[in-house]
Order: sequence, then structure tokens, then C-alpha cells
Amino acid sequence: MMIHLEYKNHRYLRIIAATTIVILALSLLLPVSRAAEPDAVNQVVWHVDFGDPVRMGRTLTSVNNMLITYEGMLAEHDIRIVFLGAGIRFVTSDPLEKTPFAEDKVMQQERKVLMERLQSAMGQGIKLELCKITVNAIKLDADKIMKGVVLVPSGVVSIAEYQRKGYAYLKAD
Repeated sequence: MMIHLEYKNHRYLRIIAATTIVILALSLLLPVSRAAEPDAVNQVVWHVDFGDPVRMGRTLTSVNNMLITYEGMLAEHDIRIVFLGAGIRFVTSDPLEKTPFAEDKVMQQERKVLMERLQSAMGQGIKLELCKITVNAIKLDADKIMKGVVLVPSGVVSIAEYQRKGYAYLKAD
């Protein structure tokens, strides 16, 4: 009877050892979270080509939640928002009259709060970029663009380049 128990225990040890080896092997195949890597930088690019102030408010809430989460994890981050097309509405106080992006009543009501939130985001390290093609298309003077916003030659090219460099791409609906 003693031999049977030892054999039985030995069989369980082999099963446990085999299971442990399988789990370890699978864990090596699974991608590791970039946030768990001590030197990893969480890179994200947000695409804003819409003019809806409510949608922009939701986008900024998501950006802020992302920022709070990364900082809570003590994780390095590089978060960028690239504005193009109708997104130009959010980085200028100009009403953009006689352009496809002209200010409406909702934008007029929300502009101040949205611009303050964007200023706050920049103060926390979020980088804002604006498509120069859009600026030129509506003939907006560069001095009417919010301070701190960087003009890039093409918003969509910038987004594509960030993705090529490994940035996560996000666009709020």
C-alpha cells in the first residue's frame, strides 16, 4: 500500500510539473504590457477631425482618464492630439466665419471650457498639433491659434508617422 501512495503522489507531482512548464511556456508567448516594462513609454495619438463640441468634451475626458491612469501607475507616457479639418475649431478662439468650420451656437457656448481643458492638458504634458493644410485652406492667421499648439505640415501624415513609430491610435466616437 505504501508503494501505491508514493506512485500516486509521484504522478501528481509530474502533472503539477508539466502544468507549470506549460503555463511558463505560454506566458513567454503572450505579449507583455508596455506599462509593465520599466523603460517603456506609453505612446498614444488622438485623431480629432470633427467639429462637435460635445464629442470633443468626451474625447478630453478620455484623454484625462488616460493621463490619470498612467500617472497613477508611474508609467511614462507621450500623449498627442492631432487636429485637422473641423478639429481646428477647438484650437482657436476665432469664430471661423465664412469657412466650413464656422462657429455655431453650441460651439460658442462650449469654446471657453474646451479651450481651458486643452490648456490644462498641455500643462500636464499633452502635446497638441494642428494641420497646416487646414490652416492654409481657411486662411487663418497663425497668431489666432492657441499658444502651445504646434503646426505640422499634414495632420494625417503626422498620425500615420506616429502609428509607424508604435503609437496607439485613438479616435473618440
